[in-house]
Amino acid sequence: MVRIGPKRHRVELQSVSCTPDNMGGQTDVWTTEAKVAASIWPNTAAEMIRAGSLTMIGTSKIRIRHYPGILASWRVKFGTRYYSIISIVDFEERGREIELLCREIIA
Repeated sequence: MVRIGPKRHRVELQSVSCTPDNMGGQTDVWTTEAKVAASIWPNTAAEMIRAGSLTMIGTSKIRIRHYPGILASWRVKFGTRYYSIISIVDFEERGREIELLCREIIA
């Protein structure tokens, strides 16, 4: 049984679809697939220069109940923060929880 207590945060799992624009390009549209309870642990942080400015890139582990169909192309929204999914791991190989290793870019 998966205890809900440690999962005190509400996050959104969002998938992306590309829609063509009138200029011959495309626009990414994010759609919320589910709102789930999660545990979030900051993992690492590093600074780097991106586009001429200093940027902080952090990684976090996010654990949720097993959600079938989740893809690494999705993202996690937590409040005003967005995490891109790097990897999806079946925690303890039991099909009950998944752990997402995610990257957050903080401008």
